[in-house]
Amino acid sequence: MEPILVKDRKTGSLIKEQVFGALALKILYTRPQCCIRNFVSKNSFISKVYGWWQKQPWTKASVNKFIKNYHIDSKEFAKNKFDSFNDFFTRELKEECRPLSYGERVAIMPADGRYFFFQKIDEETCFNVKNSPMNLEKLLQDKELAARFKEGSMVISRLCPVDYHRFHFPCDGKASPAYPIKGPLYSVNPWALKKDPSILWENKRVITFLESEAFGTILYIEVGATCVGTIHQSYQTGAVVKGQEKGYFSFGGSCLILLFEKGRIAFDADLLSSGPLEIYCQMGESLGQAPSK
Repeated sequence: MEPILVKDRKTGSLIKEQVFGALALKILYTRPQCCIRNFVSKNSFISKVYGWWQKQPWTKASVNKFIKNYHIDSKEFAKNKFDSFNDFFTRELKEECRPLSYGERVAIMPADGRYFFFQKIDEETCFNVKNSPMNLEKLLQDKELAARFKEGSMVISRLCPVDYHRFHFPCDGKASPAYPIKGPLYSVNPWALKKDPSILWENKRVITFLESEAFGTILYIEVGATCVGTIHQSYQTGAVVKGQEKGYFSFGGSCLILLFEKGRIAFDADLLSSGPLEIYCQMGESLGQAPSK
């Protein structure tokens, strides 16, 4: 499989991604193993058992090795002792490590991750692998809602096991209760998406409406993946503020999608210049601005 290259927003350099569980992914996402892949991804019991295992106290022995192997900056951690590997995985960071871009009409990155940005959602510019554009109707399970966002803007953020796995609100607003849509738990790694891009709109997911004075209605979508059977919501319904924690993923890779209505956000210019490459960004960095009133 081809190496995964990601552009670092801060430095502009290309980074070769260290893929956690690379061998397992290569085995699962080659054609002869499609039956095994489907069994693992559609059987939630497997992800639940793996998640249970990562919460056991004996798994904390692997934390320091993981930090060293993947060059994770432990100085950012809010605490340095963990009860299990999942406790480390769902770690909080020191607030000063993720400063928020200032401005009422400035939206921020909701998480640390590898991002795609699409100023206009349509069949030409949408996330597209093997000529398969994002299917909003299937993603949202609502024909009228899909039509409402069809020509809007979209953000896709892919979180790897090495990342900080808490996610945050991109702006001030009023948040609805989160409602789940059932689905399988396929990997969201690029190797998997190249095999089947429909993973993004078929996997288990949770949708929240965020009503913002500056940005209009935003759809905030968390997408589960292999070994991410649980998506935790830590916010309270109602008024929320920019940078406030919305929730977190338990162990595994995962994905976030933000949908904006047409004309309600202009993404920062540097985010639209990477071509087919994902851009690595951190929570709190500027995402874009609401047009002037």
